[in-house]
Amino acid sequence: MNRIICGVDVSKDWLDAFIRPSGTFERFSNDATGIGALADLCRAENVELVVMEASGGYERTAFLLLWELGIACALANPRHVRRFAESMGFLEKTDRIDAAMIAHYAETRRLAALPPPKAAQMRLSALMARLSQVTSDLTIQMQRRSAARDQQCEASLNEVIALLVRQSRTLEGEIASMIDDDPLWACLNQAFRSIKGVANRTVARLMAQLPEIGQISNKAIAKLAGLAPIANDSGKRSGHRPVRGGRSGPRAILFLVGAIAARHDPHLAAFQQRLQSAGKPKMVIRIALARKLLVILNAKARDARREFEYAT
Repeated sequence: MNRIICGVDVSKDWLDAFIRPSGTFERFSNDATGIGALADLCRAENVELVVMEASGGYERTAFLLLWELGIACALANPRHVRRFAESMGFLEKTDRIDAAMIAHYAETRRLAALPPPKAAQMRLSALMARLSQVTSDLTIQMQRRSAARDQQCEASLNEVIALLVRQSRTLEGEIASMIDDDPLWACLNQAFRSIKGVANRTVARLMAQLPEIGQISNKAIAKLAGLAPIANDSGKRSGHRPVRGGRSGPRAILFLVGAIAARHDPHLAAFQQRLQSAGKPKMVIRIALARKLLVILNAKARDARREFEYAT
């Protein structure tokens, strides 16, 4: 039996809701009042699941508040929904069509409710995102300073750089304190740092942006990070298997740390040497090292979680 699903197309100001299979469509403001009205409609229509696209943060308030009001919610990948709509023959794009396609996609894919992360997880993610922004701004300002030819301009850049350095250190300290204060995170931190080359920022990035680590299979975690090769075979042809998609933040830092860890860890070093001896391209080796490191970290996180659960 089909579920009653509400697809919600999210924008900065509006929430456009389409309920399947009744076909009810209504627009609500994207604020507490509108979200409350949307919850009332869902109760009246006996909606079992509300599904919305990840819309760059505009969906966050609605997602969290609906859960607080007792309405189960899930998130869908916007690109997947768009391609699904096109495969169904909907080349046009309107708010009503988008909401209907989200509901149809959720029903077809049998999406399950996605409970919101805990407050500590959301705060860690926010702090890590801000630290990444500050680090990026710091790099830009230092590049500008190296090209500056005027003393006043250089002094102005030095002030900005000093401010960014202070903010970076403050954020790093706050993130480290959060990890140390949480028993599970402290246990995972110790497990990750047993690999030489894995430092504070790597641990924080994994915990903030890849919280599933240690809870899913090696294949699943590699795909989540965009490090799993995608099959490209047809008939007798066995095509090149690229990696794509996934979460760019963890993938980027695993690229860097994988090369560093290979200098110290004998197993990673031997793995790298085998690939080089086989004549693999540098980029293939880089991806393989990152994936190998992630698999090792996933195993260590799984063991650490089991030990923590047993101890508690």
